Amino acid sequence: MGTYFNPGCALSIYKPEMENRILAFLNKNYGAVELHKICCHHNPRLEEGSLIINVCAGCDRRFRSLYEGITTISLWEILDVMNTFPYADYKGLKMSVHDACPVREKPQVHKAVRSLLRKMNIEVVETEFNGTRSICCGDNFYTKIPLEQVHLQMNKRASSMPCDDVCVYCVSCVKSMYIGGKTPRYLIDLLMSEKTDPQIYDTVEWHKQIQDYIDEH
Repeated sequence: MGTYFNPGCALSIYKPEMENRILAFLNKNYGAVELHKICCHHNPRLEEGSLIINVCAGCDRRFRSLYEGITTISLWEILDVMNTFPYADYKGLKMSVHDACPVREKPQVHKAVRSLLRKMNIEVVETEFNGTRSICCGDNFYTKIPLEQVHLQMNKRASSMPCDDVCVYCVSCVKSMYIGGKTPRYLIDLLMSEKTDPQIYDTVEWHKQIQDYIDEH
């Protein structure tokens, strides 16, 4: 039985250097944590009773629902109960929040995300459908409906955000909000005082990147 940090395929593709910064902070301030790089689409090969700390909402859902004896917690919940993180000061910046689909039923995650934003002096201006009532960013419709309609869903969700700056805690949501015309602010980037770079946001190419990572890990 142990505690593991799994950065997920999206963060490992987006900014792979982040995983070591997060792991080092956890080991210094939280306790003994090992890096776990097996993709959530594959058996994690961990002993029963293991805890996986996730940044990816999709990983959180798959690890806790598909593999017996594995429990999960988001990095956001871990950070929120610690008093050692050096929060940046965004000086009252107004920001909306898009809550990721895979943790829609986990209000503790929504609460932690907003608490972290407040600690960074960010004012949250909520969209109508948030938290347990959140609506998909549009990315989950990929391959289920024509690509043009996927992008229409992304535009629709982005347009529902009151602020131009939108905090997201899923890299695929970064792409969706950018396609929809908003300025995505990835929560990891906010915490690490870095800019959010949409990088490859072509929906087809992005999903190819993810699938390649899944196949390799």
